[in-house]
Amino acid sequence: MRILIFSIAYHPMIGGAEVAVKEITDRLPEHEFEMVTLQFDPSHPKVERIGNVVVHRINTSKLMFPFEASFYGKKLHKEKKFDAIWSIMAAYAGFASLFFKMANPEVPYILTLQEGDPIESIKAKTWFVSPIFRKIFMRADKIQAISYFLADFAEAMGYKGKTEVIPNGVDFRSFAATPAPDRLQEIIERFEKKGETYLITTSRLVKKNAVDDVIKAVALLPDTVKFLVVGVGPDQKILESLARRCGVENRVKFLGYVDYKNIPLYLHASDIFIRPSLSEGFGNSFIEAMAAGLPIIATPVGGIVDFVFDPDKDHDMPPTGLFVNVKDPESIKTQVLRLMNDMPLRDKLIENGRKLAEEKYDWNLVAKEMKEKVFIQ
Repeated sequence: MRILIFSIAYHPMIGGAEVAVKEITDRLPEHEFEMVTLQFDPSHPKVERIGNVVVHRINTSKLMFPFEASFYGKKLHKEKKFDAIWSIMAAYAGFASLFFKMANPEVPYILTLQEGDPIESIKAKTWFVSPIFRKIFMRADKIQAISYFLADFAEAMGYKGKTEVIPNGVDFRSFAATPAPDRLQEIIERFEKKGETYLITTSRLVKKNAVDDVIKAVALLPDTVKFLVVGVGPDQKILESLARRCGVENRVKFLGYVDYKNIPLYLHASDIFIRPSLSEGFGNSFIEAMAAGLPIIATPVGGIVDFVFDPDKDHDMPPTGLFVNVKDPESIKTQVLRLMNDMPLRDKLIENGRKLAEEKYDWNLVAKEMKEKVFIQ
């Protein structure tokens, strides 16, 4: 198949959706992929091949992207004759795909739902074009969602077909492999780790990822508990200010951008992965941390409940993590102390989490499902 992808962002601007596209397309060499995306930085080439995707970047605004991307895609289609178009999320790329589909109704249109923002927030942002936004779902020939939570969203927006629930995944071998001792020791010495408990999150610094609640919890925990924040985002200065006000600026370390291939190193140097999300479409970072052998602390929101099973709540499933309440630093404190003091529980969560990541969420399995259930003519 020859597939045209519409995506608002792509490498080197990466989040869960961008990682998913590359991991899947790299594993499907028998398919040809081209992508129209936004040129966020003038230094990024207008056209380049990244893995198995030829990337076309257009220099425009987010608001104009749907119109210009659709127009660009139509020109590519005249030359390439695509067998399908694939929209990565329903917002900007979804509008571009809808406009393309309206002009080329014979071309199958696949929509992937990777949204992590609260559904009500998404609806609020699109209320003024609500009828058109719904058509992004209704005109799709096939919808793939990364969680049952997002599959319900597709149905609520008017999609009448069967939504294929195929999750995001993890490069299990890369995240599970023990890093070279010298590299791991370098990280440990950098943070002067000498017996302390290190919490870690790998997150965009935005409100929905609730890094602020972890900072507030650190202030309630013993001085031996420290917090590594891997990621960048618009809320960084706000979060740094909060750490100062809470008196934990020396215990919260903002590491900024870390190259994706180095994320496993930081996970292996840490003790507990935590992200008390306010909303989550799926949450690649949790699966990556499971593969790396960390116990998980999360909130029971969105797609997280597909793979985090709390021993106190999910009695019929092997436990893979602990839940905390949304916006509740005291709850975070309780669960962190529990993991610090209950080694048998900690070991059980690590064992079950790693097994789940390997058996259900390896990218090879995900790509196989995409090929057999989504990319079919």
